[in-house]
Amino acid sequence: MDGKKIRMLRKERGMTLNQLADQSGVSKSYISYVERGIQKNPSVEILSKLANAMDIPFIELIRHIDRQ
Repeated sequence: MDGKKIRMLRKERGMTLNQLADQSGVSKSYISYVERGIQKNPSVEILSKLANAMDIPFIELIRHIDRQ
C-alpha cells in the first residue's frame, strides 16, 4: 500500500493531518505512520474511517492507493 497517496488525497481535499484525525477518529500519529510508509498494512476499519472522513467511497480509496 502506498501511504503517500493517502497524503495526496488528504491534501487535495484541503485537510490537515489534525483535521483528518479529528474527523476519522484515527490518531494523528497513526495516520502519519501510514502516510510515511512506516505502517504499511492498516486495517480495513482504519481505511474505512479515513475514506469516510475524506468523503471518498471506500472502494475508490482502495483502488487509488493500490495503483502502482
